[in-house]
Amino acid sequence: MKLIARNFLSVILYIILLCSCSPVSKHALNKVFVSVEKKFQEHAGFMLYDPATKKILYEYNGRKYFTPGSNTKIFTFFACLNIIKDSIPGLKFITRGDSLIFEGTGDPSFLYKNVFNNSRTYDFLKNARQQLYFSPANFQTTHFGPGWAWDDYNDYYSTERFGFPVYGNIFSILESGKNFKVTPGYFRKYLLIGDKAIRSKVTRRPESNQIEFLPGNGTKEKVWDVPFKTDPLLITTLLTDTLSKEVLLDEMAFPPNAVTFYSTPADSLYRVMMQDSDNFIAEQLLLTCAGILSDTLKSEIAIDYVKKNFLSDSPDKPIWVDGSGLSRYNLFTPRSIVGVWEKIYKLVPQQRLFSLLAIGGKTGTLRNWYKSDKPYIFGKTGTLSNNHCLSGYLVTKKGKTLIFSFMNNNFIASTGELRSNMQEVLMKIHENY
Repeated sequence: MKLIARNFLSVILYIILLCSCSPVSKHALNKVFVSVEKKFQEHAGFMLYDPATKKILYEYNGRKYFTPGSNTKIFTFFACLNIIKDSIPGLKFITRGDSLIFEGTGDPSFLYKNVFNNSRTYDFLKNARQQLYFSPANFQTTHFGPGWAWDDYNDYYSTERFGFPVYGNIFSILESGKNFKVTPGYFRKYLLIGDKAIRSKVTRRPESNQIEFLPGNGTKEKVWDVPFKTDPLLITTLLTDTLSKEVLLDEMAFPPNAVTFYSTPADSLYRVMMQDSDNFIAEQLLLTCAGILSDTLKSEIAIDYVKKNFLSDSPDKPIWVDGSGLSRYNLFTPRSIVGVWEKIYKLVPQQRLFSLLAIGGKTGTLRNWYKSDKPYIFGKTGTLSNNHCLSGYLVTKKGKTLIFSFMNNNFIASTGELRSNMQEVLMKIHENY
C-alpha cells in the first residue's frame, strides 16, 4: 500500500508541474506519461494535433500500435460517412406476380429498441399486399467477428451479425419482483425457470436459444438483454409473428435491378453508435456499407474498400478487422486515429459532428467524466478489459479545436483510476493551450 501511495503521489506532483506550465510543456508531459506507465504498469500512447496549423503539438508513443477497443468505431463511422447517404437502406426487394421477395441490407434498426423512428421498413412489409418471401443469400460471413471472445455470446454487447436483424437480435426479460415478462413473447417458450437465487441470472445455451432463468430475491425492476442465436428460419418466424402475416423463406440470389427501400435517418444510428458505443449497430452498419459496394454482406469488403480509397495515405497501416472493436486483432496507432478524425472534421460540419459524439459531462459514455461548465471533450471511448482509450476533439479555453488520441493498454489498475489520470491531463491541456 505504501508503494502504491508513493507512486500515486509522484503522479500528482507531475500533474502539478504540468499545471504550472503555460502552455503545457513537452518536458512536463513526458514526465507525466513516463510516470503513469510506471504506476499502472501499462503502455500509453498520446497525440495532440492542431488541424488549423497542421502541426503535431505533442506525441508520446504516437507511432506505436495499440488495441483500440471501441475506438474502432471511429473507422466504422468514417466508412459510413463516405459510403452511406442520408438514410439507411432498409431492404432490397423485387416483385414477381403476387410475390414480394426481399433481402436484408444489414440495417440494424428494424424493431430495435435502442433506435427511435425506425418503423418505416416495418410499415412497408406490414402494408404489402403480396405474399412475402425473405432471401438470406447475400449474408456471406460469420455471425461473430474474427477475434471476438467466444464466452461473450451471452452478453448484450456481443450480438450476432445477420443480414436482416430483427429486434436487434436480442430478447429481453423484464424482472419485477415475482413477475417477469419476455420480449418478444416468441422466446417465452424457450425459457426454463430454475430455482430462486440470491441474484437473478439469465443464461442462454451456446448452441441454441434454450434459456435458463434463475429469479432473484431482489425487489427492484431489472431488464436482461440477451442475444439470440440467429438463422434464416428463425428470422422468418419472428417476422411472421410480429407482422401477423406469413413470411416464407426463399434462397434466391437477387438480380441487380432490385429496388432499395430506405428506412432510418443515418444520423439517428450514428448517434447511438458513437455516444453509447453500440456494438451491434457498428457491426451491422459495416455490413450495410458492404451491401452498397457489392451484392454481398461481408465486412471485409467495406474495410478493404475504405483502406484502399480513403486511408491509403494513413501514416500507419491500420490493422482493422471488425466494425465494433470487440476483436483484439484490431491495432491502430494514436497517429492514425488522429488522421481519421482530421478527415472526418473536413467531411462533417462541426455542429452536426459534435452532436453525434459522446460529450464530456453530458452524453453517452462520457456523461460522468470530463465535466465542465462548457463541454470541451467530444469523442469516442474504447474499453476492453485492461485497455481504455479516448480519442476525439478537445476545445481549449482559447477556443482552439485540437484533435487527440489517448490510448492505454495492459494496465492492472481499475479503469476508473486510469480515467481520473486522463481527465487531469486533458483538463490541463484544455486550460493551457
